[in-house]
Amino acid sequence: MTTQSDAAVGFGGQQPKAVQKALGMLEAVAHLGPGATAKEIAHFADVAPTTAYRMLNLLVAEGFLVRVPDLSGFALGRRTAELSRAAAETDTSPTLHETVEELRSHTRFGLHVASFAGGRLRFVDQDPDHEIVGIALLAKNLHSNALGKVMLAHNPGMSVGLELRRLTEYTVCDPEVLESELSRTRLVGHAFENQECRVGRSALAVPIRNHDAEVVGGLCLQGSPLRVSPAEYDQLTFLHDGSRRLTGLL
Repeated sequence: MTTQSDAAVGFGGQQPKAVQKALGMLEAVAHLGPGATAKEIAHFADVAPTTAYRMLNLLVAEGFLVRVPDLSGFALGRRTAELSRAAAETDTSPTLHETVEELRSHTRFGLHVASFAGGRLRFVDQDPDHEIVGIALLAKNLHSNALGKVMLAHNPGMSVGLELRRLTEYTVCDPEVLESELSRTRLVGHAFENQECRVGRSALAVPIRNHDAEVVGGLCLQGSPLRVSPAEYDQLTFLHDGSRRLTGLL
């Protein structure tokens, strides 16, 4: 039986594409995080803006999404959380957080995981025992940090016209030098940051892939410039092993 709400958005049993689009938008909010705007969700899910607005309103009405307090965007709702809990109770495979926590037990350095979903850098698992530069600063200055360099290396179009702000005396602000670094990152599979975002902090980062081998995020190890280096074979081995274990979990 088709309800009035179904008819309003073309959300009937005879229209599986509408269901796919709605699920795609739920996935978009899950990846983009709380506060994702309708425009960002529509772009991520590859849904026309007018269709996205109608479906978002329906998903909010049904409790799968909620509006954030300032009404600027959306977050996952109660019914989505209930589905997530039910899935977790029946899934015995390790979660991303469990895997990262196990990895942290084998290193004295800070270990962080970031997502690149929707062309935006955001942390999905931040090491509680190691301070990291604010995500807003990292996201706005991708050229100055290891995770940002991994993101740029695997999304070449993002570096075109990028503002290369100088944050420290070590920040790479020459477009040709940066492009050379990004090419090397793609070649060797890791990026290095040497006090470029904050003096006294260095970091190594490697890509995290999904099951289709697409780069969807990064795993970052940070510490003192005297101790974190691409010359440290054990650190790189640890990171690459960790990224393989996180394949498909992000």
